[in-house]
Amino acid sequence: MTYILLLIGFIFLIKGAGFLVDGASSLAKKFNISNLVIGLTVVAFGTSAPELFVNLFASINGTTDIAIGNIVGSNIVNILFILGIAAIIYPLKVGRGTIWKEIPMSLMAALLLLIMANDSMVDGLGFNTLTRSDGIILITFFIIFLYYTFGIAKVQNNNDESQIVLKVYSGLASTGLVALGLVGLVLGGKWIVDSATIIAANLGLSDALIGLTIVAIGTSLPELATSAVAAFKKNTDIAVGNVVGSNIFNIFWILGISSVIKPLPFRPELNFDLWVVVAASALLFGWMFLGKRHTLERSQGVIFVLLYILYIAVIVIRG
Repeated sequence: MTYILLLIGFIFLIKGAGFLVDGASSLAKKFNISNLVIGLTVVAFGTSAPELFVNLFASINGTTDIAIGNIVGSNIVNILFILGIAAIIYPLKVGRGTIWKEIPMSLMAALLLLIMANDSMVDGLGFNTLTRSDGIILITFFIIFLYYTFGIAKVQNNNDESQIVLKVYSGLASTGLVALGLVGLVLGGKWIVDSATIIAANLGLSDALIGLTIVAIGTSLPELATSAVAAFKKNTDIAVGNVVGSNIFNIFWILGISSVIKPLPFRPELNFDLWVVVAASALLFGWMFLGKRHTLERSQGVIFVLLYILYIAVIVIRG
């Protein structure tokens, strides 16, 4: 029954995020907000909503290993698996802005988290915790990122409008979709955290391992769908931007909010996983200049997927 509840939780979570994006986008369109701004805000928040709601419940319940594992694991899934699959589908030509701004920003976010999560190494303390003050700093960086994002929206021309197709519903239907989406996210998030905790206990596995694998992969399904479809349609910069933007959201916004709600103790064993996020981000940046310039090639995508399989094998053996 627990596994069924976990599956239903993922369905509610993903469908809830979809309803929320559709309803909120429709309402925004009614207020004459441009497609580009909607894409950079409502849609971006929507694809990160599964991670957010899982982390909110994990923080409230005190299962902090699931909260941290979910975000760290999601970022690893996003780069190694999702970008790898997307590149295999179609080589990903990456825009200059994404290469020089978003990818370095996601790398900086990973490095900042690595420093903040290692109080014993950096400050000589006897514990490692993402504190409320750390959370406030992360949220501040997120606000700066949003400010930068809106700056892009102002200077880009209207040609980008064609990249996002929105369906406009009536005011009542739009509001209903938002409400339905929030209900799905709340129920799905709670069921996933409760089920994952029970499964970890029954199988003798750590909450962190469950968070890094099952929960992280499940909450990353919206990003997988978005990037895979974008690769099929050859909207390659969207495929990469979606993943990189999600990684920035995950650390700055979701971990920021989670640690403000309740400080998150950080186990030293998770340093390996943080280093994997840093290494994957750095490798993504480096590959923009190796082989075909500014392109993630199919062969590189295959290597990403193989690295992800190797990573999963390592953490399963680690337990």
